[in-house]
Amino acid sequence: MAELLLTRGRRSFDVRYLPGFTPLAAFCLVALYLPLILVIFFSFNAERSITVFSHFGLNWYEEAAQNTFVQNATWLSLKLAFFATLVATTCATMAGLATTRRKPFPGQSVVYGVINQPLMIPEIVTAVALLAFFGAIKQATNVYGFGYLLLAHIVFCIPFAYMPIRARLQDMDLTMEQAAADLYASPWKVFRRVTLPMMIPGIIAGAMLSFVISFDDVIISMLVAGPGETTLPVWMIGQLRRGLTPQINAVSTVLLVITFFVVWMVFVMTTRKR
Repeated sequence: MAELLLTRGRRSFDVRYLPGFTPLAAFCLVALYLPLILVIFFSFNAERSITVFSHFGLNWYEEAAQNTFVQNATWLSLKLAFFATLVATTCATMAGLATTRRKPFPGQSVVYGVINQPLMIPEIVTAVALLAFFGAIKQATNVYGFGYLLLAHIVFCIPFAYMPIRARLQDMDLTMEQAAADLYASPWKVFRRVTLPMMIPGIIAGAMLSFVISFDDVIISMLVAGPGETTLPVWMIGQLRRGLTPQINAVSTVLLVITFFVVWMVFVMTTRKR
Protein backbone atom coordinates (compact mmCIF):
# COMPACT_ATOMS: atom_id res chain seq x y z
CA MET A 1 0.00 0.00 0.00
CA ALA A 2 2.82 2.38 0.87
CA GLU A 3 4.52 1.69 -2.45
CA LEU A 4 1.24 2.33 -4.31
CA LEU A 5 0.76 5.66 -2.55
CA LEU A 6 4.37 6.60 -3.24
CA THR A 7 3.92 5.76 -6.92
CA ARG A 8 0.76 7.87 -7.15
CA GLY A 9 2.56 10.72 -5.43
CA ARG A 10 5.38 10.59 -7.92
CA ARG A 11 2.95 10.54 -10.84
CA SER A 12 1.23 13.66 -9.57
CA PHE A 13 4.53 15.55 -9.93
CA ASP A 14 5.29 14.27 -13.43
CA VAL A 15 6.08 17.28 -15.63
CA ARG A 16 4.20 15.70 -18.53
CA TYR A 17 0.92 16.20 -16.67
CA LEU A 18 1.43 19.92 -16.08
CA PRO A 19 -1.10 22.14 -17.92
CA GLY A 20 0.20 23.30 -21.28
CA PHE A 21 3.33 21.14 -21.27
CA THR A 22 2.42 19.12 -24.37
CA PRO A 23 1.55 22.06 -26.66
CA LEU A 24 4.59 24.00 -25.41
CA ALA A 25 6.89 21.05 -26.09
CA ALA A 26 5.36 20.59 -29.55
CA PHE A 27 5.84 24.28 -30.34
CA CYS A 28 9.51 24.15 -29.27
CA LEU A 29 10.15 21.08 -31.43
CA VAL A 30 8.49 22.69 -34.46
CA ALA A 31 10.37 25.98 -33.98
CA LEU A 32 13.64 24.10 -33.63
CA TYR A 33 13.40 21.57 -36.45
CA LEU A 34 11.09 23.13 -39.03
CA PRO A 35 13.71 25.68 -40.23
CA LEU A 36 16.25 22.86 -40.59
CA ILE A 37 13.79 20.81 -42.60
CA LEU A 38 13.14 23.78 -44.89
CA VAL A 39 16.86 24.29 -45.46
CA ILE A 40 17.27 20.64 -46.43
CA PHE A 41 14.13 20.70 -48.58
CA PHE A 42 15.08 23.75 -50.65
CA SER A 43 18.67 22.55 -51.08
CA PHE A 44 17.22 20.06 -53.58
CA ASN A 45 15.34 22.75 -55.50
CA ALA A 46 16.62 22.86 -59.06
CA GLU A 47 15.73 26.56 -59.39
CA ARG A 48 17.34 29.45 -57.55
CA SER A 49 14.26 30.25 -55.46
CA ILE A 50 14.35 29.43 -51.76
CA THR A 51 10.62 29.94 -51.26
CA VAL A 52 9.02 28.18 -54.25
CA PHE A 53 10.01 24.58 -55.00
CA SER A 54 9.94 23.83 -58.72
CA HIS A 55 11.44 20.36 -59.19
CA PHE A 56 14.05 18.09 -57.67
CA GLY A 57 17.71 18.57 -58.57
CA LEU A 58 21.25 18.11 -57.25
CA ASN A 59 22.77 20.94 -59.26
CA TRP A 60 23.41 23.10 -56.17
CA TYR A 61 25.40 20.31 -54.52
CA GLU A 62 27.43 19.92 -57.70
CA GLU A 63 28.01 23.66 -57.91
CA ALA A 64 29.13 23.80 -54.28
CA ALA A 65 31.48 20.84 -54.78
CA GLN A 66 33.08 22.55 -57.79
CA ASN A 67 33.34 25.96 -56.13
CA THR A 68 37.02 26.77 -55.50
CA PHE A 69 36.22 28.99 -52.53
CA VAL A 70 34.18 26.22 -50.91
CA GLN A 71 36.98 23.72 -51.49
CA ASN A 72 39.66 25.97 -49.98
CA ALA A 73 37.48 26.97 -47.04
CA THR A 74 36.50 23.35 -46.36
CA TRP A 75 40.11 22.19 -46.47
CA LEU A 76 41.17 24.96 -44.08
CA SER A 77 38.30 24.14 -41.69
CA LEU A 78 39.15 20.43 -41.73
CA LYS A 79 42.84 21.07 -41.13
CA LEU A 80 42.11 23.56 -38.37
CA ALA A 81 39.58 21.28 -36.66
CA PHE A 82 41.89 18.25 -36.89
CA PHE A 83 44.94 19.85 -35.28
CA ALA A 84 42.85 21.75 -32.72
CA THR A 85 41.09 18.52 -31.77
CA LEU A 86 44.38 16.63 -31.49
CA VAL A 87 45.99 19.14 -29.15
CA ALA A 88 42.82 19.96 -27.18
CA THR A 89 42.00 16.28 -26.58
CA THR A 90 45.53 15.59 -25.38
CA CYS A 91 45.40 18.53 -22.96
CA ALA A 92 41.91 17.55 -21.80
CA THR A 93 43.03 13.97 -21.16
CA MET A 94 45.91 15.15 -18.97
CA ALA A 95 43.61 17.59 -17.18
CA GLY A 96 41.05 14.84 -16.60
CA LEU A 97 43.67 12.55 -15.08
CA ALA A 98 45.04 15.37 -12.92
CA THR A 99 41.62 16.26 -11.51
CA THR A 100 40.17 12.77 -10.98
CA ARG A 101 43.09 10.47 -10.15
CA ARG A 102 44.12 12.19 -6.95
CA LYS A 103 42.62 13.07 -3.60
CA PRO A 104 40.48 16.23 -3.37
CA PHE A 105 42.66 19.25 -2.76
CA PRO A 106 42.04 22.88 -1.74
CA GLY A 107 41.09 25.00 -4.72
CA GLN A 108 39.84 22.08 -6.79
CA SER A 109 36.68 23.97 -7.73
CA VAL A 110 38.85 26.87 -8.92
CA VAL A 111 40.72 24.47 -11.20
CA TYR A 112 37.42 23.24 -12.65
CA GLY A 113 36.38 26.83 -13.23
CA VAL A 114 39.64 27.69 -14.99
CA ILE A 115 39.39 24.67 -17.30
CA ASN A 116 35.73 25.37 -18.12
CA GLN A 117 36.23 29.13 -18.47
CA PRO A 118 35.50 29.23 -22.24
CA LEU A 119 32.09 27.68 -21.52
CA MET A 120 31.13 30.29 -18.94
CA ILE A 121 32.33 33.44 -20.70
CA PRO A 122 30.42 34.61 -23.81
CA GLU A 123 32.22 33.59 -26.97
CA ILE A 124 32.28 37.16 -28.32
CA VAL A 125 34.15 38.27 -25.18
CA THR A 126 36.70 35.48 -25.64
CA ALA A 127 37.07 36.40 -29.32
CA VAL A 128 37.66 40.09 -28.56
CA ALA A 129 40.16 39.22 -25.84
CA LEU A 130 42.07 36.87 -28.16
CA LEU A 131 42.02 39.48 -30.92
CA ALA A 132 43.55 42.11 -28.62
CA PHE A 133 46.05 39.65 -27.14
CA PHE A 134 47.23 38.26 -30.47
CA GLY A 135 47.30 41.76 -31.93
CA ALA A 136 49.73 42.86 -29.23
CA ILE A 137 51.91 39.81 -29.88
CA LYS A 138 51.93 40.44 -33.63
CA GLN A 139 52.86 44.05 -33.13
CA ALA A 140 55.68 43.17 -30.73
CA THR A 141 57.12 40.23 -32.68
CA ASN A 142 56.00 41.01 -36.24
CA VAL A 143 55.12 37.30 -36.55
CA TYR A 144 51.96 36.34 -38.40
CA GLY A 145 50.47 33.05 -39.50
CA PHE A 146 48.03 30.21 -39.05
CA GLY A 147 49.22 29.47 -35.50
CA TYR A 148 47.15 32.22 -33.90
CA LEU A 149 43.89 30.86 -35.26
CA LEU A 150 44.90 27.33 -34.29
CA LEU A 151 45.79 28.39 -30.75
CA ALA A 152 42.45 30.18 -30.39
CA HIS A 153 40.55 27.06 -31.43
CA ILE A 154 42.58 24.89 -29.05
CA VAL A 155 41.76 27.18 -26.15
CA PHE A 156 37.98 26.99 -26.49
CA CYS A 157 37.93 23.31 -27.55
CA ILE A 158 39.66 22.04 -24.41
CA PRO A 159 36.59 22.24 -22.08
CA PHE A 160 34.39 20.49 -24.67
CA ALA A 161 36.86 17.60 -24.79
CA TYR A 162 37.37 17.71 -21.02
CA MET A 163 33.73 17.13 -20.06
CA PRO A 164 33.21 13.62 -21.55
CA ILE A 165 36.74 12.53 -20.61
CA ARG A 166 36.28 13.57 -16.99
CA ALA A 167 32.83 11.97 -16.92
CA ARG A 168 34.32 8.72 -18.22
CA LEU A 169 37.10 8.77 -15.61
CA GLN A 170 34.64 9.39 -12.79
CA ASP A 171 32.43 6.55 -14.02
CA MET A 172 35.31 4.06 -14.19
CA ASP A 173 35.75 1.45 -11.50
CA LEU A 174 39.12 1.82 -9.75
CA THR A 175 39.29 -1.88 -8.89
CA MET A 176 41.28 -2.90 -11.95
CA GLU A 177 43.75 -0.03 -11.55
CA GLN A 178 44.24 -0.90 -7.90
CA ALA A 179 44.65 -4.59 -8.76
CA ALA A 180 47.32 -3.75 -11.34
CA ALA A 181 49.15 -1.61 -8.77
CA ASP A 182 48.94 -4.45 -6.23
CA LEU A 183 50.62 -6.69 -8.81
CA TYR A 184 53.61 -4.30 -8.82
CA ALA A 185 52.81 -2.61 -12.12
CA SER A 186 54.44 0.79 -12.48
CA PRO A 187 52.16 3.86 -12.70
CA TRP A 188 52.98 4.21 -16.40
CA LYS A 189 52.13 0.57 -17.07
CA VAL A 190 48.86 0.88 -15.13
CA PHE A 191 47.93 3.87 -17.26
CA ARG A 192 48.97 2.25 -20.56
CA ARG A 193 47.47 -1.19 -19.95
CA VAL A 194 44.41 -0.42 -17.80
CA THR A 195 43.40 3.25 -17.55
CA LEU A 196 43.93 4.34 -21.15
CA PRO A 197 41.98 1.46 -22.78
CA MET A 198 39.06 2.13 -20.45
CA MET A 199 39.23 5.86 -21.27
CA ILE A 200 39.03 5.36 -25.03
CA PRO A 201 35.23 5.91 -25.33
CA GLY A 202 35.48 9.19 -23.41
CA ILE A 203 38.51 10.33 -25.40
CA ILE A 204 36.80 9.57 -28.72
CA ALA A 205 33.64 11.36 -27.58
CA GLY A 206 35.64 14.40 -26.46
CA ALA A 207 37.59 14.47 -29.72
CA MET A 208 34.43 14.27 -31.82
CA LEU A 209 32.77 17.03 -29.82
CA SER A 210 35.86 19.24 -30.14
CA PHE A 211 36.01 18.62 -33.87
CA VAL A 212 32.40 19.70 -34.37
CA ILE A 213 32.82 22.80 -32.19
CA SER A 214 35.99 23.85 -34.03
CA PHE A 215 34.62 23.09 -37.50
CA ASP A 216 31.38 25.02 -36.90
CA ASP A 217 32.87 28.05 -35.13
CA VAL A 218 32.15 31.48 -36.60
CA ILE A 219 32.77 34.28 -34.07
CA ILE A 220 36.31 33.45 -32.98
CA SER A 221 37.34 32.44 -36.49
CA MET A 222 35.97 35.67 -37.93
CA LEU A 223 37.84 37.92 -35.49
CA VAL A 224 41.13 36.02 -35.11
CA ALA A 225 41.68 34.72 -38.66
CA GLY A 226 44.23 36.53 -40.75
CA PRO A 227 44.29 37.21 -44.50
CA GLY A 228 43.62 34.08 -46.54
CA GLU A 229 42.34 32.16 -43.50
CA THR A 230 38.65 31.95 -44.39
CA THR A 231 36.99 28.93 -42.86
CA LEU A 232 33.83 27.39 -44.30
CA PRO A 233 31.40 28.92 -41.74
CA VAL A 234 33.02 32.35 -42.23
CA TRP A 235 32.68 31.97 -46.01
CA MET A 236 29.00 31.10 -45.57
CA ILE A 237 28.45 34.23 -43.46
CA GLY A 238 30.02 36.31 -46.21
CA GLN A 239 27.80 34.73 -48.84
CA LEU A 240 24.67 35.30 -46.74
CA ARG A 241 25.32 39.04 -46.84
CA ARG A 242 24.73 38.85 -50.57
CA GLY A 243 21.51 36.86 -50.16
CA LEU A 244 20.47 33.34 -49.32
CA THR A 245 20.85 30.88 -52.20
CA PRO A 246 20.20 27.14 -52.57
CA GLN A 247 23.97 26.66 -52.73
CA ILE A 248 24.22 27.84 -49.12
CA ASN A 249 21.36 25.48 -48.31
CA ALA A 250 23.31 22.62 -49.88
CA VAL A 251 26.46 23.39 -47.88
CA SER A 252 24.36 23.80 -44.71
CA THR A 253 22.72 20.43 -45.32
CA VAL A 254 26.09 18.70 -45.63
CA LEU A 255 27.30 20.36 -42.42
CA LEU A 256 24.06 19.38 -40.69
CA VAL A 257 24.46 15.73 -41.68
CA ILE A 258 28.09 15.65 -40.54
CA THR A 259 27.28 17.36 -37.24
CA PHE A 260 24.33 15.06 -36.58
CA PHE A 261 26.47 11.99 -37.22
CA VAL A 262 29.28 13.17 -34.95
CA VAL A 263 26.91 14.17 -32.14
CA TRP A 264 25.17 10.81 -32.43
CA MET A 265 28.55 9.06 -32.13
CA VAL A 266 29.34 11.18 -29.06
CA PHE A 267 26.04 10.12 -27.50
CA VAL A 268 26.80 6.45 -28.21
CA MET A 269 30.30 6.73 -26.78
CA THR A 270 29.24 8.52 -23.60
CA THR A 271 26.36 6.12 -22.85
CA ARG A 272 28.34 2.93 -23.32
CA LYS A 273 29.25 1.15 -20.13
CA ARG A 274 31.64 -1.31 -21.69
